[in-house]
Amino acid sequence: MDGIDRRVSSLFIIPLTLAFVGVLLFVALLKGQRDLTILSLILFAIVACAKLWTRWSLAGIACRISIDKRRVFPGERLTLRATAENRKFLPVWLQVRALIGGLAHGASSETTVTAETSLLWYQKVLFQWELTARARGVHQIGPLGIASGDLFGFFPKEKEIAETIEVIIYPRLVPLRSLALPKRDFFGIPGAESPVQDPVYILGTRDYQQGRPAKHIHWKATARHHRLQEKIFEPTEQEKILLALDVGQFAQHKAEEEFERALEAVASVTALMDERGCSVGLITNGAMKGGGPPILPIARSPQQLPAMLEALARLQMEPARDLIDMMRLHMGLPWGISCLYFALEDDGAAQAAGEFFARRRIPVLFFVSQVFGASGETRSMHGGVVRSLDEIRVMESRS
Repeated sequence: MDGIDRRVSSLFIIPLTLAFVGVLLFVALLKGQRDLTILSLILFAIVACAKLWTRWSLAGIACRISIDKRRVFPGERLTLRATAENRKFLPVWLQVRALIGGLAHGASSETTVTAETSLLWYQKVLFQWELTARARGVHQIGPLGIASGDLFGFFPKEKEIAETIEVIIYPRLVPLRSLALPKRDFFGIPGAESPVQDPVYILGTRDYQQGRPAKHIHWKATARHHRLQEKIFEPTEQEKILLALDVGQFAQHKAEEEFERALEAVASVTALMDERGCSVGLITNGAMKGGGPPILPIARSPQQLPAMLEALARLQMEPARDLIDMMRLHMGLPWGISCLYFALEDDGAAQAAGEFFARRRIPVLFFVSQVFGASGETRSMHGGVVRSLDEIRVMESRS
């Protein structure tokens, strides 16, 4: 953290000035100048008292920071608060500085916010700053630097408080054009009337009905209720979407802007699918800042959308391993899912992904940032359609 700003010029406290005052005192004593002698002694007494005051200034000073929102979208405002308390009889001058990382304070481009005040005995004050979320990612607010000293601030004494706050900025949600998912064949009966049920997704249990397959009996629930219980499954008519994002191509070409645009598209598609009532999952091969899983199983719950947005916020443009290997080894792909695959371009890695999904009879739709060929041209690759991200994003004017 940057050094603490002094409140006054150091002209009065630098060693050269004190040496000059010492010479004046010597001359005054030698010449018998009473007024000059008193003035010199007063200056020395002020400096000595200020230093002694500063030595005890940080004792009993307590300071904490808090924020009203920890998960926001770009452009949202949040309020940072710092509470400082002087728990001793000695009044002090206090300055507080906090690192704000990827957040912005007003129109300033500074990475810190600063405030100062004078604290009387046993007094508590509240500092408050209005911040704006800027770039997607995980940002740390803090550590907190404080400086205290005499009321003139001649000799400030500094201390750092290691307390930090993590703020997660989700990818920006952008407007999308009409998005048609890869088509799958069903029996044509919607909702719970569908005769096909997915044994992977269990909604709950109910009393066993005669004629139902014995393999659907839920034995743990039966033991708990002391009567036969059977599983209730989701119908296969419910869309189950896997969103796959290949980070390797973006990192290889250092395409940071395209990477952020792809994340915005993935986040917007996630929100759209959640609004439609689809079950959604995510897999990516990028490193996650601050931890977090790169794989979120396909599910439908109130917590799924926030979890996926947080994973996208933590995602870095650093590939950890091969995406196909991750799907093969660490993620079960249930029957009846569709895949939306996001990449920089349809190169060899995307073609390998197309072959992987084709062998498992999983419909896939590729979205790439860079398309080779005529604009708006639709191409197929191993049964999957390759489309440009610009085809689904509503173009926005950027000022």
